[in-house]
Formats: sequence, structure tokens, C-alpha cells
Amino acid sequence: MFATATTLQPSHPAQALRAYHSGINEDALIERHLPLVKTTVDRMRVFLPAVLDMDDLYSVGFNGLLSAARKFDPAHGASFPSFATLHIRGAVHDELRRMDWTPRTIRDKAKRFNESLSRIEQTLGRPATQTEVCNELALTADEYETLLDEIRPASFVPLDGEAFSDESDDVSLHEVIADDNQKSGRDALEKKELVQLVIAQLQKLPEIPKKVLAMYYFEGMRLAEIAAVFGVTEGRISQIHTQAVLGLRSFVRRQDSACAAAQARVE
Repeated sequence: MFATATTLQPSHPAQALRAYHSGINEDALIERHLPLVKTTVDRMRVFLPAVLDMDDLYSVGFNGLLSAARKFDPAHGASFPSFATLHIRGAVHDELRRMDWTPRTIRDKAKRFNESLSRIEQTLGRPATQTEVCNELALTADEYETLLDEIRPASFVPLDGEAFSDESDDVSLHEVIADDNQKSGRDALEKKELVQLVIAQLQKLPEIPKKVLAMYYFEGMRLAEIAAVFGVTEGRISQIHTQAVLGLRSFVRRQDSACAAAQARVE
């Protein structure tokens, strides 16, 4: 007996669209967006140890692109470049985690640095300067720069999370992209307030770190390009970036802790 038309059809319109999309456009998506792998991985270099083989990471990133092409569903409204970038970053992050790429000693140093940074900024109510951190840690300027180079990998922030990696095959796009209709009013308000606080904290940064973050994250410039603008080495720009990012992370953690404590008192 022949199967009926009903049994041959996908059970959901989104599945039908994904099946059509995968069968017709997957190869074209990969070919068209292949340069995205190098661009994305190169922009992650600021967080990574220099000893890592970039060719290996490009290969891992390519696997992330393949995963994105297989899973992409235009019905969710996201653009493919944005979706693919998340998968590429997720694939690289999974590989780095598998390699245990941040030694315990580096994590311990980063923790002490963050604690010192937090103490200074809570006391002064503004981002800490290099001189202030050096004084707090009893470091010379050269020792401080060496420390920043050592803990740079610990500033790696996988904002896109693990849901965009091949280790999370069952997670669909709509489950990890925020949907304002599914948020509670309080959650939306708290997120908006946190964003406003982070923007205000960014404005308090010294002029050079503020410009470095703006050039890197908002203007899409590479570290070498930023270094050329300021007439310093790429390594120096990386150090400036590391302190600024760690400072912002420390600030966000303090805000999260304060919010959690306030909620606990209310409940």
C-alpha cells in the first residue's frame, strides 16, 4: 500500500520550511558566508592565548557554519549572518572548553584581579585606573601589563552561550533568542535598567578605553587597526581592552548580586 500524502508531509509548517530551505539553499548559504568564519574567529583573537593554532580554530569555526546552515530557520526572523556568527563562536568556545584552555593558575590570577578591581570601583564609584590597580596589587607598570597579558583569556565572554553549539542539537533558535512577548514586565524592566547602568558605566571610562571599546564593538575595527589609530602596539590595545572588559563584567556581577538581594528581601 502506498503512503498517503498526509504521512509524507512534515508535521509542522516550520519543519516544512526548514526542510525546503535545507534542501535548496544550504550549500549556497555556506559558500556565500564562508568569509564569516575567518572574520568571526579573528575578532575572537583578543580573548585568546597567542599559542593557539588559528588554522585549527578556523576549521572548528567552519564546522559551526555548517551547523548553522543545517539548523537555520528563516521563519524565526533572524538573519543568517547573525545566526551563523553565534554558531561559529559557540563551536570555537566548545573546542576551547574541551582543550581546558584556561589553566587554573590563570583563573586564580583573574579572580584576584577582579576582586581588587571591584573593591576599587565600589570605593570610588567609577572605573579604576591602571595606577590605582597597580597600587592595590602592589605591582609595577611592567608587572601589571604582564598580568593583563596572562589573564586575557579569562576575559573571554561567550555571550551567545552554549545553545548555539553542536553540543545542543535539540535547542532551537526561538528557545534562545529573547521574545519580548514571553518576558514578564519585571524581567523586561530589569534588563532595561541594567543596560542603562552599563551604558552609564561605559561613559565613566577614561577616554582611551572608551574609544577602544567603541571602535572594537560598535565600529567593527580590528585590534591592529585600533592600534594604528592610537600609535601603539596591538598588544597594548589588547591590554586596555582586557581591563575595560573585566571592569564591566565586575560591574554587571555587582548589579546582578544587588538585584538578587533586593528580590530576596521582597520575597
